[in-house]
Amino acid sequence: MYLYMYPMLFDPTYFLVIIGVLLSLAASAKVKSTFAKYSKVRSLSGMTGAQAAEKILHSADIYDVAVMHISGNLTDHYDPRDKTLKLSDSVYGQNSLAAIGVAAHECGHAIQHDRGYIPLRLRTVFVPVANIGATISWPLILIGLLLGYSQTLINIGILLFSCAVLFQIITLPVELNASARAVKILDDTGILYDEEVTHTKKVLGAAALTYVAAAAASILQLLRLLILFGGRNRD
Repeated sequence: MYLYMYPMLFDPTYFLVIIGVLLSLAASAKVKSTFAKYSKVRSLSGMTGAQAAEKILHSADIYDVAVMHISGNLTDHYDPRDKTLKLSDSVYGQNSLAAIGVAAHECGHAIQHDRGYIPLRLRTVFVPVANIGATISWPLILIGLLLGYSQTLINIGILLFSCAVLFQIITLPVELNASARAVKILDDTGILYDEEVTHTKKVLGAAALTYVAAAAASILQLLRLLILFGGRNRD
């Protein structure tokens, strides 16, 4: 009876979750180790992350984006709502290859926004839907189980979780494109020299793995839900 009512506690599909967790942990470890390595390599230009960001934005004819400092480590992001590029402690005032690479990546998002990059616009539209899906999908699924296996509630939960997964998938091309733009700009503007650009690619490549791992983990979790509940109809 309890096995039937609570299959999520006893099913063998947990291996899908474990795979997702391992992928995420490996990607996180990779980006931290790579960033730490190239945080110790000073750029030949001596420019800080903030200075590089300003130069990149101006080279792209963008003058209405403010470069600001934000506390934390690797909390860097571009906020399209108020056009601010926020760089963390390990990036804003640091002149390492890692700092400049991260700053350039965030500038890539600012350029996407300025140019009307469609995947970025699509991701922005999906943000509230993804937040709702991530917040209430699991409670709905659990409530559905507790109410004697309400397939309707479970299906709604899975649908909402699918929206969160779709957001992760949409995020991939946005992040990869931002990194590609960053590498090209760093090369074109001469902020970094050829060998430095090669090292920076490793930092950005490691960062990209975290998004790939997050998307993979979400897809595996969705697959698990579909295996557990997709073919049932108990309402």
